[in-house]
Amino acid sequence: MSAISASQDSRPPFVSVAQLTSARRKESLPPLRLTRRGKIVLIGIPLVLLAALLLSLAGFLTSPAKASDSVSDLSVTPTMTVTVQPGQSLWAIAGTTAPQRDARDVIADIVQLNNLTGGGVVPGQQLFVPTR
Repeated sequence: MSAISASQDSRPPFVSVAQLTSARRKESLPPLRLTRRGKIVLIGIPLVLLAALLLSLAGFLTSPAKASDSVSDLSVTPTMTVTVQPGQSLWAIAGTTAPQRDARDVIADIVQLNNLTGGGVVPGQQLFVPTR
């Protein structure tokens, strides 16, 4: 045998640099641990985004209906202002301002126009009352 062939046989098998670095990385890296800040980033931010999405979806689904397609289709309810006198109730106001209509319908309109939560009124309170 020649000197060249003897030296070729004694060499170790060929190993690439990428294989060596990946083997060293596997040996040297500790297990992955998340810090408190990392947990907040990985869990908190998606939860905040999900909550924002749910709130906007809920707002979209509970939004009031559109009253009309155009402004010309809208009409203003003709009203007059009435000051509540002592001893006067919504029933009495409805009977005096619109005697031709059912008092229950007039009371419902008064409650809606004035955003009243209950049926009681206070003397001196000014109410919008529909005239038709």
